[in-house]
Amino acid sequence: MKYTRVTALTAIGLAATLSLTACGNDGSGKDSSSKSPSSSSSSSSEGASKSKGGSGSGGSAADDTKAGSSNAKSSSGKDTESSAGAGNGTQGTGGKVTFCKTEDLAIDASDAAPDKTSGRINITMVNRGSTTCSATGFAGVDIKDADHTSTPIERGHAQPRITTLKPGDAAVFDLAYDIDNTGKSLASPTDILVTPPNETHTVSLKWPAGAGKIKGAYTDVEVYPTHTTK
Repeated sequence: MKYTRVTALTAIGLAATLSLTACGNDGSGKDSSSKSPSSSSSSSSEGASKSKGGSGSGGSAADDTKAGSSNAKSSSGKDTESSAGAGNGTQGTGGKVTFCKTEDLAIDASDAAPDKTSGRINITMVNRGSTTCSATGFAGVDIKDADHTSTPIERGHAQPRITTLKPGDAAVFDLAYDIDNTGKSLASPTDILVTPPNETHTVSLKWPAGAGKIKGAYTDVEVYPTHTTK
């Protein structure tokens, strides 16, 4: 009976030992398994971190490109501004040109009718000043009649042309009208009052001798813009 009890106790002890060993192995496996995902997670996080860093670098390059584009645009705008500024106030002479003053112009009128029905008076202005000036535009013109009245002349339908005069250069503009060959004209012009473009001082010129009689009224006469004679 005693032998049997010892044997049973030995068997129970062996079983308990085997059970503990088995539990230890399971724990070891569990720890190993737990450690592996942690390592994998760590590697993944490191890769993600590197990837983010790469993406961040890419973003920085894009910002640099954007900044470069902005600088280029700014530079381009500056150049355009500079080019635009270089052309301001010039009329092909390399500098700003002021309008011709009446006192610097020698002005006269002559008959230039091309035929017996079309009347034309040429009014020539010569730059007698010492600097280049502009005579661009329409001159102001009034025709004075023998009854001492004067009538402003209307502008013809024409676009002004750039008229820049160096010292000694001439500009011309025309008065155009129809000639009355019936002998019944009521107009008796004696003088032409001329105010150069963009001026306020007026000169009085004699109506050219031999010029055809004006058909209709003075309001039927038209003045055309200046142009150079060259």
